[in-house]
Amino acid sequence: MLAASFVLAVEVLENLAYLANASNLVLYLTKFMHFSPSTSSNIVTNFMGTAFLLAILGGFLADAFFTTYSIYLISAAIEFMGLLVLTIQAHMPSLKPPNCLMGDSSSHLCQKLHQGEAVMLFAGLYLAALGVGGIKGSLPPHGAEQLDETTLDGRKKRSEFFNYFVFSLSCGALIAVTFVVWIEDNKGWQWGLSVSTASILISIPVFLLGSPTYRTKIPSGSPITSMFKVVVSAVCNNFKSGNSTNAVINMATSPSHTTEIGGEVEESNTTKEDQLSQRTQTPTESLKFLNKAVMEPVHPMLQCTVKEVEEAKVVLKILPIFMSTIMLNCCLAQLSTFSVQQSATMDTMLGSFKVPPASLPVFPVLFIMILAPLYNHSIVPFARKVTKTEMGITHLQRIGTGLFLSIVAMAVAALVETKRKKTAAEFGLLDSTKPLPMTFLWVAFQYLFLGSADLFTLAGMMEFFFTEAPWSMRSLATALSWASLSMGYFLSTVLVSIINKVTGAFGHTPWLLGSNLNHYHLERFYWLMCVLSGLNFIHYLFWANSYKYRGSPRSGY
Repeated sequence: MLAASFVLAVEVLENLAYLANASNLVLYLTKFMHFSPSTSSNIVTNFMGTAFLLAILGGFLADAFFTTYSIYLISAAIEFMGLLVLTIQAHMPSLKPPNCLMGDSSSHLCQKLHQGEAVMLFAGLYLAALGVGGIKGSLPPHGAEQLDETTLDGRKKRSEFFNYFVFSLSCGALIAVTFVVWIEDNKGWQWGLSVSTASILISIPVFLLGSPTYRTKIPSGSPITSMFKVVVSAVCNNFKSGNSTNAVINMATSPSHTTEIGGEVEESNTTKEDQLSQRTQTPTESLKFLNKAVMEPVHPMLQCTVKEVEEAKVVLKILPIFMSTIMLNCCLAQLSTFSVQQSATMDTMLGSFKVPPASLPVFPVLFIMILAPLYNHSIVPFARKVTKTEMGITHLQRIGTGLFLSIVAMAVAALVETKRKKTAAEFGLLDSTKPLPMTFLWVAFQYLFLGSADLFTLAGMMEFFFTEAPWSMRSLATALSWASLSMGYFLSTVLVSIINKVTGAFGHTPWLLGSNLNHYHLERFYWLMCVLSGLNFIHYLFWANSYKYRGSPRSGY
């Protein structure tokens, strides 16, 4: 836990650096870079989607060629360079378009970005995204690898680590959406970006301080190559042998198909289930079409061991769970885009203090910081006593709870947006940029539900993918949690584009187009998200109920 504690401290600094930039970025692009609200939203979702998708690359490199230790240091340096570019641009007026003549970013008098300014903006953003992706793909598995999973206490500590990893994410987010966002709105974006840049720089020596305590998994080659080899070999052998399974049994029990590599038995810090799998000479009955991969291959390069076949099966089984979480993350994308813009049209005063709209995530962040320790020290022990199981609440049950909460969140968001537009119409402010006589705390309700959904689902996903994946690809599997977030952001971008094209094709004004949010049909968009989330939840229940944990005869849900 001492080694893992360094990882948790680093995550506070890393998420502070990332979220301080991302949470307020939509307003920076609208007010200072003169993009429209919908374009700004798409730029933000593309940036965040790319960052989390690149976690797959970070996890792959950590498993196959480098270590999680090395990938973190390289990625932190890359993110630092990206944030430094953005900071320099924000500091120098000559590197960004001048302020609008009428003080309104939607005015036709606003100058658009020149090509050089746009290149610098997107170069900084995507360098930062590359660094964020590498960190997200390497830091969680690096922390989890410090804990001994061969003992019951070690497995409990690992579960605690993933809960507190989300807690650390929230600690960094709390500082980002309060202190740093206040600096950006009141002192200037250049100073907020300077804090982000300094934060990621400080995280590097903090990470290095833990070096004497770390244990690091040795890379074992490309796990993706092994998985694709199994699939290709199975397809080829199925065509070659038809439906006969006798050849499979014979080849599976042949001594030439053990897990020996280069004449020496592969040694690794595996679980009991992995060790049992390595000794097993007969493939399991699940996904039987893959069993023929252990037959005599059509080419020597396609020769597969039973262990490789069983690992490929595990990966294929967790993919439907992964796909089921994408819709939730599409809902979460709204917290960084339209929800912030909604708040910006409302009364953001709390007494005499003006709250920056991008500080709204403080509500789910505080809720997560309260709920995470409560869940870890009260809810889980109680559930263990009731269920008489090691986990108490299974990973899949946690994920399912988050998916259900996302449905509620979207319904609440639609109702709040309906009220917001009704208030604007009543006071004749549909075409005005003046704040509505309606407190921004109404938007906090959707933040609370989505924040709760994020806590349940993200921690559940990370532990589920880490524990269920083969030992050789745990970093890559853990990165699936972030890849799901990435695909959710990209799906949000695609949905906005499709909705505008479909609604505009029938002679109506597109739902989500223009410079004035009051003219959007955002409530319809939220209702659509609610329906899609409901259908996704049904889809998830199908796969979760049929899933069997490794080494368990029972279904996972």
